Amino acid sequence: MPASTTKSLRVAVLADSDTRWKWGALTANRIAPADADIRLDGHLLRGRATPTARQLEEVGVRADSLREVTAAEFLRAMDPQEYDVVVLALVGGAVQAMLHGLSYAWQGCERRPVVVTGYVGVVYEKLADGLLLRHGADLVLANSRQDAERFTAVYEGVGADASSVTEVALPFLGGAVRTQDGDPYTVVFAAQPSVPESRTDRAYLLDRLVRHARLHPEREVLLKLRSRPGEHTTHIEEQPYQRLAERVPGGTPANFRLVYGHMGEVLDRTDLLVTVSSTAALESLHRRIPTVLLTDLGVRESLGNHHFVGSGCLASWNQLDDGHLPAPDEDWVARQGVAPGGTSPTGAGNGSYETAFDTARARIAALRRQDELPALAPYYTPVTAPGYLPGILARHHLGPDGGPLPGAPAADRTPGPVRQIVRRAARGAYRHGVQRVAPVIRRMGEL
Repeated sequence: MPASTTKSLRVAVLADSDTRWKWGALTANRIAPADADIRLDGHLLRGRATPTARQLEEVGVRADSLREVTAAEFLRAMDPQEYDVVVLALVGGAVQAMLHGLSYAWQGCERRPVVVTGYVGVVYEKLADGLLLRHGADLVLANSRQDAERFTAVYEGVGADASSVTEVALPFLGGAVRTQDGDPYTVVFAAQPSVPESRTDRAYLLDRLVRHARLHPEREVLLKLRSRPGEHTTHIEEQPYQRLAERVPGGTPANFRLVYGHMGEVLDRTDLLVTVSSTAALESLHRRIPTVLLTDLGVRESLGNHHFVGSGCLASWNQLDDGHLPAPDEDWVARQGVAPGGTSPTGAGNGSYETAFDTARARIAALRRQDELPALAPYYTPVTAPGYLPGILARHHLGPDGGPLPGAPAADRTPGPVRQIVRRAARGAYRHGVQRVAPVIRRMGEL
């Protein structure tokens, strides 16, 4: 990382899905100094959830360059002299692999980029596993005061350095605060790709949403979907709501619609946000939109709605049908890094959402001023996790030392047209298998 007297900031973001690209790119802009001239190079890690052009357009985040890469191609592109900051917006195992790969690639370099990682939203499962897989980055961003405390406790509990934990806020909060009074007229259900998973549960939620539309014909009822059939996002969706909606007895009412697009634009016209456990709930609470986390299927860790215990926002469709509107607990909301009305975010900065990233900016600036940064030092090594780490690295064609394995995909040339066609066909076949074949096989197994 060259010592620079200019106010430019060169950032590389590696993401493995549409939602993580959104988080990574927006985070890159948030952590840049306000007066910096930022150059953002986006890299999309090739895999089952690599976003389509439509998904990227829907996210709405622009980059100076954007290309699809393998892990080996990304590591080769990370010349330590070319970038100031690298943001790893990936699932935990991929973060760990890239940390070891970058450590290997930057051996002997006097200077290197600052490496940043974190989570795209609510952390409600695999807390220790996901955190330890992210350990080794210079900054591990926590989206709230509560997360910062939990992250620190996990690292200190295993004897790992916790100084990387940095409190910020979700980078995509914002938009106009709801001021309308009276009964809601636009109800939005924010669907999730994998919560709940079963066809029965998803059909139940769709049925209740349609029933709500029929009970309240004066309301517009929207089912906000993350992806179209055949597309993947952060999680696999085996039972798309679009398919289930085609089978609703008698069809759907006129005031019920499926919608796509940027979540912020949908929230602009939302009067009641309903979901099981989507991060959209935090976006909604930030705008002071009445928000409900459904209890119909129980309050369970597997659903993620347990994270909202104490929020004051847990309710059922029966209550909503009867006109119930929840009142969020302000103390709980403040601890989640949400800034209702534009105030009281996370404790970071001086007390507003706009200053929530000040601490991260200051830490990055301090690291950039150092003549030499220490080598990346993940908690997992061949010594501490000899039965776990090699498998994680091998999935990305890396050896136990982080170096490329023999026979790893060539990273010094662009794939030819034939290889690109084969890759697209293979990805399409995989998605078809997940959404069409796998559910049929599963149902046959239950006979």
